Amino acid sequence: MMPEQSTVLKPNQRRCLTKSRFKLGMDCPSKLFYTGKKEYANQQDDNAFLKALAEGGFQVGGLSQQRFGSAYEVKTLEYPPALAQTAELLSHDKIVIHEGAIQFENLFIRADILIKEGNTIRLIEVKAKSYDPEADGDFRGKKGELASKWKPYLLDVAFQRYVLKKAYPDLKVEAFLLLADKTAECSVDGLNQRFQMVKEENGRFHVEVKDADYLRKSAESLLRLISVDDQCNQLFRDALKGTFGPVILEERIKWLADHYERDEKLIAPLSGSCGKCEFRATKEETSDGKRDGFKECWVAGMGWSEKEFEQPNILSLWNYREKTRLINERRGLISQVLESDLRLKTDDRSGISASERQWLQVSSVIDGKEDAWIDRKGLTEEMQEWKFPLHFIDFETTRVAIPFTTGMRPYELVAFQFSHHEVDQNGMVEHRGQYLNATPGEFPNYDFVRALKKEVEDDNGTIFMYAPHENSSLVAIHDQLECDPDAPADAEELKLFIRSITTAKEEKALRWQGDRTMVDLCNLVKRHYYAPEMNGSNSIKKVLPAMLNQSAFLQSRYGDDLYGRADGIRSLNFKTPMKWVEIVDGKAKDPYKLLPKLFSDISNFDPDTLAEFSGLEDDVREGGAAMTAYSRLQFEELKPSLRKEIESALLRYCELDTLAMVMIYEGWVDALKDPIN
Repeated sequence: MMPEQSTVLKPNQRRCLTKSRFKLGMDCPSKLFYTGKKEYANQQDDNAFLKALAEGGFQVGGLSQQRFGSAYEVKTLEYPPALAQTAELLSHDKIVIHEGAIQFENLFIRADILIKEGNTIRLIEVKAKSYDPEADGDFRGKKGELASKWKPYLLDVAFQRYVLKKAYPDLKVEAFLLLADKTAECSVDGLNQRFQMVKEENGRFHVEVKDADYLRKSAESLLRLISVDDQCNQLFRDALKGTFGPVILEERIKWLADHYERDEKLIAPLSGSCGKCEFRATKEETSDGKRDGFKECWVAGMGWSEKEFEQPNILSLWNYREKTRLINERRGLISQVLESDLRLKTDDRSGISASERQWLQVSSVIDGKEDAWIDRKGLTEEMQEWKFPLHFIDFETTRVAIPFTTGMRPYELVAFQFSHHEVDQNGMVEHRGQYLNATPGEFPNYDFVRALKKEVEDDNGTIFMYAPHENSSLVAIHDQLECDPDAPADAEELKLFIRSITTAKEEKALRWQGDRTMVDLCNLVKRHYYAPEMNGSNSIKKVLPAMLNQSAFLQSRYGDDLYGRADGIRSLNFKTPMKWVEIVDGKAKDPYKLLPKLFSDISNFDPDTLAEFSGLEDDVREGGAAMTAYSRLQFEELKPSLRKEIESALLRYCELDTLAMVMIYEGWVDALKDPIN
C-alpha cells in the first residue's frame, strides 16, 4: 500500500472529500478545516511516507500489484485526466486497474486495485497490516460488533465502496481487504529485496519491482483477500457511536463532504483523544507564524485565556482514563483535578502506585513545585539488589511486512541494532559494545543474540532495559529459534541465554523467569521518581532533560568534554570529545539535539544527495525513526558514502540511548548520597 497522494486540483474545481480526508473527519471533524492549509502546523505532514516506508507499506503495495496479473496504472495526479483515464479503462469488459480515480459529486477516491469482469467490479483496499485468520476472523467481536482495531480500515473501504457504487450505479460492487497473512510462510529467500524504492524527478517515490512474474505465487500465499461486504453493510446500517454529527454513515459522509467543500469549520467537542492531535505548533513554528489548530479548538472550547492555555492541561495527566469526563465538566486544567477524581489507593509493590503518581503530578502543579521527587527508601532497596558491573542495553528492531527468508512470516521481528554501556563498582563508565547489521536482505536475529551474549556473559552483572521492548524482542527471537526448521547449531545455547535474562508469559501464565531477568529502568522511574518537567511522560527523552535540570552533578560531569576523551569515558562512535549538557536560558538543552548532524563533512556529498536527505537527522532522532533509516538502507539504492553516513548516525543515536540510561542511574546515585534531598 502506497500512502495516498494528493490529486492536483485545478482552479474552480470542487474541493472533494477524499478517503484520507474522510478518515481524518471521522477521527475529528474539526481537523478537516486545518488539513492541507500551509498556515497551520501539522506534525504529520511528512509521516505518511515515513510510516509507509518503516512499516513496509510500499513493499506490500508492490507485492499486491503482482497478485492479479497484468494491470493498468493511473499515474497522473490531476483530477480530469485521472477520471477520464479510469472511465475509459472501466469501459472494457475485463480489466485490472491500479490507482483508479472515481468521483461522485464532492466525493473522490483513488482505489488501490479495481478488477472489472463484466458487470462486476471488485474494489480491493490494500493495507500494510497483519491479519491472523484465527484471531481476527471476520473482524467482529463475540457480540457481533465490529472490532475497534479493524473499524478504521473497514470504514475506509466502506467509504470507497459507497463512492464507487454512486458513480457506477449499474455495476455490482464487491469490497475486499488485502492483508498480510501473518500465518503464511515465505517460500523464497530475498523476497523483500525484489522491491526497491526509487525517487522520481518530482520528489515522489515509486516501487521498482524485480522479477515481477516470479512474485505472483508469493503474493497469493502471503496476501490474503477477504470479502468485507457484510461488514460495510453493517457500518451503513448501524448507528455510529458518539453524539456529534449525523449517526448514519451515509449522512455523516455527506455532512463532512459539504462542510469540507465550503471550507466551513465544524466545531467538534473536546475529549481525551485531543491529546493525539497533529495540528499543534511548536514554539519555533509559532515564532515562524504558523497557526495552532489544537490551541484554537481548546481556547474556544474551554473559554480559556492565553495564560490559562499555557498551564498544564488534563491531556498530560499520566495514565488517566477519565479525561473526557473532566473536560465535559469544564475542568481541563490539571490544577482542577481533585484527589477524589483519582480514587487514590496503594498497592503492595515497592514505590508508589499509579494513582499516587497521578496525584504527585497534580499536586506538583497545584503547589507550583519545581523540585524532583525521589523515593529514597524504595530506590535504595532496589539498588541493593543490583550486581556490578551494570549493563545498560537498548535495541532497535522492526517488523517487516515482506519476509527476508524462507520460512519467515509477515511482520516477524527483525532485530538489527543494539548499544551497550557498562558501569563498574567504582563508577567507571564505558561504551562497551554495539551491533548493527543493515546489509540488505540479511536476517540478523541470530547473530544479534550471539553478539549480545558475548557482551554480557562473562559476569553476573545486572542488565537494564528501558521499557519492556528488549525483553519482548528476545522472547520473539527465542520463539523463532524454536520454530525454525533450519535453526543454527547453537540454537539451544542461544535459547538458554535468552531464557536466563528474560521473563516470558503466555495468557497470564508464566513460561519462564530468568535468574538474571533484565531490570526495567522505565518501571523504576514510574515507581520511584518524578520531576515536574516530565509533564506526565516517562519517555527517556523527557526524563533525561528533566533530570539534567535537577542534577548539578550531571551538569558538571557531562558539561565537561569528558565523553569520548581518551582519559574520560570511552566511546565507540564519538572520537571527538562531546559535551552533553548545554545550558540555554537556564535550562539544559535536549542532548539528542546536541548530536553531530548527518553529512557534517559536506565535501564528501553532492548537493542533490544533501537535499534528498537533509532532514534525516531529525528522522533518526525521533522515536521509531530508526526503523525508517533501516528501511532506507534495506530498500533504496544508495551510494556507499551515503549508506556509511546513515549507519554512523544510527550508531550515534543508539549510543546516546544507553548513555541516557547511565545518566539517569548516576543522577539517582548522586541524589541518594544527599541526606537532605
